[in-house]
Amino acid sequence: MVYFCSVKRKKYLLEKVAVTGYAAEGKALSKQDGKVIFIEGAVPGDVVDVFITKDRKDWAEGKATVIREYSPERVSAFCEHFGVCGGCKWQMLPYSKQLEYKQQEVTQNLRRIGKVELPEILPIVGSADTVYYRNKLEFTFSNKRYLTNDEIKSDVVMPNENALGFHVPRIFDKIIDIHHCYLMDDVNNEIRNNLREIAKDNAFAYYDIKQHSGWLRNVIIRLCTTGELMVNICLGYEDEAATKILLDSLLKKVPAITTLLYTINTKWNDSIYDLTPQTYFGKGFVIEKLEEFSFKVGPKSFFQTNTKQAEQLYTITKNFAGLTGVETVYDLYCGTGSIGIFVSGAAKKIIGVEVIDEAIEDAKVNAALNNITHAAFFAGDVIKICDDNFFAAHGRPDVIITDPPRVGMHEKLVHKLLEIAAPKIVYVSCNTATQARDIQLLSEKYTVEKIQPVDMFPHTHHIECVALLKLKN
Repeated sequence: MVYFCSVKRKKYLLEKVAVTGYAAEGKALSKQDGKVIFIEGAVPGDVVDVFITKDRKDWAEGKATVIREYSPERVSAFCEHFGVCGGCKWQMLPYSKQLEYKQQEVTQNLRRIGKVELPEILPIVGSADTVYYRNKLEFTFSNKRYLTNDEIKSDVVMPNENALGFHVPRIFDKIIDIHHCYLMDDVNNEIRNNLREIAKDNAFAYYDIKQHSGWLRNVIIRLCTTGELMVNICLGYEDEAATKILLDSLLKKVPAITTLLYTINTKWNDSIYDLTPQTYFGKGFVIEKLEEFSFKVGPKSFFQTNTKQAEQLYTITKNFAGLTGVETVYDLYCGTGSIGIFVSGAAKKIIGVEVIDEAIEDAKVNAALNNITHAAFFAGDVIKICDDNFFAAHGRPDVIITDPPRVGMHEKLVHKLLEIAAPKIVYVSCNTATQARDIQLLSEKYTVEKIQPVDMFPHTHHIECVALLKLKN
């Protein structure tokens, strides 16, 4: 018997690497002796030293450590935390170039992975606002502040300090102390910086993720285009007196808050889906609007985090569906019903299906809020729900809109869609690689008629893409 083994190659430094292009997920690339090098933190045109962290036969990846020659494409980053925080990795690229590389990635993924005949891909729809565009942010309290390389190299002894901000990429127990975040209106900085001062004045304990101790854990901020502002503060344990001091102080310092909640989280992880936020002030939710439609957004609701671009995304989806008022539309992965409600004015009937029970309850509330009586929402697995009895009761779909998570659609669902054979499928995706895979499977019965990329998240590598598929004759 022959045994094969692989030797793990050591990490090493490559010097004076000429960066020639961009690959997927925001990584630059170069070729060295026939091997592709994927590089984090570089721009095409740079000449950099690369610290290689993964080395395989045909490819390697690493991070740019020294920029020896700057690309003419580079611009100055606007955020002081750039290079450490992982939130806006493309700040060093002009926005026009970001869009160009995103368009390139959509094209490459759909052609390389999809392997089907494609129409000309429409130009990506950019965001009018490239800063202060998010409606939701979450910050973490930690008693272990991330130290920069300059701080580590200095002779000054740096004690563990409290921090309120974002996690350092790939370092689970260190938090960057964020002073100014450009992702949301300045009110996010006002809330965060006031919380930091209130905690300091009252000696409130920040969370220690390794020891699972400390009181202050997270703060989740939701700012709507309606002006409503919701803040949910997650705490490690019950302390009624301290909670009153914290929340009363924040309300006094930030009077723009319309709803203030707190959530007791005694778990090891930060998720709140299985917890019950307590309303301290206000109505316990906020109202957001997409065009003329209103949506109730609670502390655990999912909602697109770029409201203005969501309007663009949903308008494209409605246009691709080509509704005339007589169609039955099935909205799969419908979440809180936002897409189905948005297109409802042009449809005869909306049927929404989603596996998360709470999301379906939100969808029903949102339909009622907008006086939509021709929409019905169902909790469960599409594969199990959409049988002959269901179609007999609600009608077969003329158009299917599907908006799955990044992993794309389950293969069983793809086969179910082939079985249903609706005349049109509008596929909304946040991951063109899995979208391309699913389109390839659907090509058994469908052709791709239109493709429209949409940039929801400037200064990141993330891309949304809408594809129209039509049933073959």
